[in-house]
Amino acid sequence: MKSGNFRSLYRGQGIEFSGVRDYIRGDDIRSIDWNVTARMGRPYVKVFEEERELQIFIVVDSSLSMQLKTERRTKYDTASEAAALVTIASEMNGCPVGAVFFDGAIHFSCAPRLGREQTMLILTRLDKLPSKGVTGSVLGNALTGAGKLLKKRSLVFIFSDFRSGEWEKPLISLAQKNDVVAMRLMDKFDESLPAMGSVPFEDCESDLTMVLPTSSEKFKKEWRLQNDSRVRNWQELCAKHGIMPVLLNTTDEPLQVLSSVFNQKNTKK
Repeated sequence: MKSGNFRSLYRGQGIEFSGVRDYIRGDDIRSIDWNVTARMGRPYVKVFEEERELQIFIVVDSSLSMQLKTERRTKYDTASEAAALVTIASEMNGCPVGAVFFDGAIHFSCAPRLGREQTMLILTRLDKLPSKGVTGSVLGNALTGAGKLLKKRSLVFIFSDFRSGEWEKPLISLAQKNDVVAMRLMDKFDESLPAMGSVPFEDCESDLTMVLPTSSEKFKKEWRLQNDSRVRNWQELCAKHGIMPVLLNTTDEPLQVLSSVFNQKNTKK
């Protein structure tokens, strides 16, 4: 994942404000800073320079639903591998990188910084789940916190199964000032449950227990339709607000999925 690939996902602002200087005859009057001009008593113009630095930020969900193992690895295993790849690629491309990790509480956050020390800090925290996890998911709070940490437009990667509630408004708000890639973690249980008769299931996020008729064809169909509806609504919300929605299954290779994301964006350009 080279710098050009990162920037293919990054709209940025093109130029950023760097200061003011005295007006020189021939300057475009549209560049005059009228506030400074009024304060100083003589004309000043705004000076802009091209944005060069691309910031990366990753948001990683480690809630209990992300830790449920239905395949050879959990959703969190897959998410952390993908997040690690983005972190390493950020350092290789000279991009500051920051992160926020959460379950039912925020356990780690850091503003984007450059350097190997920052990379190793993030990788170490990714590799080690909190010793005392908190039930639930504060995805909405994590997205709000990310927005407060980011002082300039950044490229944000979100890794979550989006199983919690109240994340829509914070996600939309984050996308208004940043370029966002939302990666929804999936596993085989999202689409279908194994046929085991009537089985009690406990929702690991809400502690709600219910008996599900897993062998019923009607139930299987309804389970699949509900999942399809959730995913479709999520994709539509993302598309409406300029967010790139990406499905990442536990059977996928994260490097291949990330590469296809960049290639897809490059093809559209």
